[in-house]
Amino acid sequence: MPPNAVSSPANGLAVNSELGPVLSNSKAGASKQTGVLFEDDAETNDGALDVNVIELKMAEKRKLKWVWRNIILFAYLHMAALYGGYLLLTQAKWQTIVFSVFLYVAGMLGITGGAHRLWAHRAYKAKWPLRLILITFNTIAFQDAAYHWARDHRVHHKFSETDADPHNATRGFFFSHVGWLLCKKHPDVVAKGKSLDLTDLRADRILMFQLKHYFVLMPLACFILPTVIPMMCWNESLLCSWFVSTMFRWCFQLNMTWLVNSAAHKFGGRPYDKNINPSQSPYVSAFTFGEGWHNYHHVFPWDYKTAEWGNYSLNMTTAFIDLFAKIGWAYDLKSVAPETVERRVRRTGDGSHELWGWGDKDMTAEDEQRVLFVDTKTQ
Repeated sequence: MPPNAVSSPANGLAVNSELGPVLSNSKAGASKQTGVLFEDDAETNDGALDVNVIELKMAEKRKLKWVWRNIILFAYLHMAALYGGYLLLTQAKWQTIVFSVFLYVAGMLGITGGAHRLWAHRAYKAKWPLRLILITFNTIAFQDAAYHWARDHRVHHKFSETDADPHNATRGFFFSHVGWLLCKKHPDVVAKGKSLDLTDLRADRILMFQLKHYFVLMPLACFILPTVIPMMCWNESLLCSWFVSTMFRWCFQLNMTWLVNSAAHKFGGRPYDKNINPSQSPYVSAFTFGEGWHNYHHVFPWDYKTAEWGNYSLNMTTAFIDLFAKIGWAYDLKSVAPETVERRVRRTGDGSHELWGWGDKDMTAEDEQRVLFVDTKTQ
């Protein structure tokens, strides 16, 4: 489905899913921003900011203020999940396992297709029936209300790898994975979050309904029903219902989602921009339904696929959105023109891109010899 062109009166940038950015002007105050969030944030013809963001990415050396309530709760969650994993392998009924997988898939789509691609990035638009499905799935996942999730994620992109980044990857793997949830937020995170324009989120009645009633809806969707349904419908034990379909499923989903912030900011190639930490991770994509193509996503965050390619095997969320696009519930799907991607790859990529990596200016003679040696050896 070809998306509509999007224009921004703020900086004159025009974007079309098939044409990419065609015009840009500088913006005042952009030097404080280290990443793009929407298509109209871009200041160059290949989707980047017109500043040296490397010099801006510095984390303050500070002593973290631990939140012991969160530490205790997450410690219990992980111990309960370990026991749940044991019960899954030894006692749980097959119906419970299938039910847990269903909850995992639903919850992940509520995060990836809902809080992330729809509400945080506005990468596509959705009619109310799809938004209702996504908010239901999102509530099952319990990763805070979608409104707060989208707000924090916007801060993460606009001020990536600075003190305003909620899970700043420059503070290390543990911090970006779970440590950021065990301590108080840096004041910059709060300040930058308040500075964002969230009027589009507040205008969504379904999103606001979830926010208003979250502490009633969330316990019901994430904990109570996933425990009660197996007991009532196929006579599962309380132990397996609680520790497998609730604790193990939720903990596993949390950790898979957190890997986008940690592993996908550390391991893997950077074919689109070698100057940022986000990387390409097929393993993370497999468990998060397409969120592991993170180097591309941070370069072009408005692409509804969060990836250059449309391969559904490691991007179930794209397949989900495309399915609803066929019936008209998802529309105005944004993407990026191949020529725009190529310009960025040639300018800032690490030379590992499948199509444009060979012959990049980044590739040295030593790199060429190494590739040729490997090719010769494997023939």
